[in-house]
Amino acid sequence: MKVLSFINQKGGVGKTTTALNVGAALSLCGFECLLVDMDIGDLSQSAGFTEIGDDEPTVYEVLKGGDINAAIRSHDGRYDVLPSDIRLSAGEIDFANDKKRNTLLRAALGKLSKSYDFVIVDCPPSLSVFTMIALSAADEVIIPVEAQYLPLSGVSRVVDTINLVKSRFNPSLDIGGVVLTFYDGRRNLDGDVLDALSGYFGDKVFKTTISRNTKVAEAPSHGKDIFEYSPTSKGAKQYRELAGEIARNMKPQKRK
Repeated sequence: MKVLSFINQKGGVGKTTTALNVGAALSLCGFECLLVDMDIGDLSQSAGFTEIGDDEPTVYEVLKGGDINAAIRSHDGRYDVLPSDIRLSAGEIDFANDKKRNTLLRAALGKLSKSYDFVIVDCPPSLSVFTMIALSAADEVIIPVEAQYLPLSGVSRVVDTINLVKSRFNPSLDIGGVVLTFYDGRRNLDGDVLDALSGYFGDKVFKTTISRNTKVAEAPSHGKDIFEYSPTSKGAKQYRELAGEIARNMKPQKRK
C-alpha cells in the first residue's frame, strides 16, 4: 500500500481536483484506492458526499479513535472515500496538545480491513495540524503547482515542511513528484515555470501537465470526477496519463 499526500500550502492550485482525479484514474487502471479528505470537506463534496449526517463518522471521529472501516464510503463501487466536513475544523484545538497526534492517521490506516494499492490524502492548503498528520502517515508527497510566479515562489516553503516532517516524524517520507497545473504551453511564463521546477526537482517533475480545462472545473460542482463528468475531455486524458506515470514510478503490488 502506497500512501500519497497531495500538498501545497497555497490554495487554488488544483490540489483537491488533482487528488480526486488521480485517485479516480488509478481505480480505472485496476488499483484499489482510498481517498482521505483532510481538507474539511473539499474532496468529499467534489466526490458527491455533500450531506453527511451528524451521526455518521468522518475522518474527525477516526482521528479521535473511531473505527476507520465504519467511516469509509464507496463512490459507485469504483473507489472509496474517508470523508470529512466542518467537524474537522474543531481538531485544530482538539489535537493541538496531543503528543501522539502525528501518528493518528498512520495508526488508523494500519487498521484497515480492506487492502488498498493507493491511499490518496488531500491535505489542507496551509501548514496545519492536519498537514503534519497527513505527511507523517505518507510514503510520498505529490506537489501540484500552478503555472504562475507566486505559486512557484511558495514551493520552497512546501519543501521546508516536508523536510521538517521527515527529520522529526517520518524519516522515510520522500517527494514522489511535482505536477504543473493550469498549464498553457503557448505562454512564455508557463514554460519558464516548468523550466524552473525541472531545474529544482529534476526528474521528480511529471512529464504530464494539467491544462486549464472547463470540464475539469465543472465536475466537482456536480459531485463527480472528470471520468464520470466528461470521460472524453482533454482533462480526463491528462489525468489518465498522470496516473499512469504515478503507477509506473511507484510500482505498487496490484491486487488480483
